[in-house]
Amino acid sequence: MNTNMPLYELRDLSKSYWRGGESIHIFDNLNMSIENGDFIAIMGPSGSGKTTLLNQLGGIDKPSTGEVLFEGQRIDNLSQGQLAKWRAANIGFIFQFYNLMPTLTAAQNVELPLLLSPVKKSERRERIATALDIVGIGDRAHHRPRQLSGGQQQRVAIARAIVADPKVLLCDEPTGDLDRTSADEILKMLQVLNQEMGKTIIMVTHDPEAAKYAKTELFLDKGEFIRRERK
Repeated sequence: MNTNMPLYELRDLSKSYWRGGESIHIFDNLNMSIENGDFIAIMGPSGSGKTTLLNQLGGIDKPSTGEVLFEGQRIDNLSQGQLAKWRAANIGFIFQFYNLMPTLTAAQNVELPLLLSPVKKSERRERIATALDIVGIGDRAHHRPRQLSGGQQQRVAIARAIVADPKVLLCDEPTGDLDRTSADEILKMLQVLNQEMGKTIIMVTHDPEAAKYAKTELFLDKGEFIRRERK
């Protein structure tokens, strides 16, 4: 990989949907670069396309026109099977509502991304324990989601996102369901993952306080970015 190459590059990205017989434009000819090791907070009014953009970066959705490049390679033209392999190798997702399986323990939830990989059971156990320790919840490995607080559940979700050691964490309102204290704990954890473990983080948030934890704030409005670097 060329170290001078952006991690992500969006080229003339456009996305629109058909709704009620009319075309709804989310953004047109959007261009941006994301460097390895960035921690970017994306803000903007509802309907500005923040989550749609996150889905493009995660290969969950494809653009109407334009290109999405990751490490110089286009991902927007990959097949669903190729995208699944690419996501498993590179992307961890963190959502607002945790998306934990209620019948599984914390450790079993964290294990889920590894089940389709060739990782041996003994190594899976090691990775699960390490991920839970990193997020400070190793002593809750055998608890089910209903036995955990919201902040603890989000820690489990973060452990699940990092257990396969992805390069990128895509976070969609990761603190939107938490009180301020729990939210700040989660955001500080994301900072550690970025600064000490080198994870590239792209976070969608409505919360200006959450955005302050990022290195860069991007405001997405009317299909355009306004960029503000963190001092």
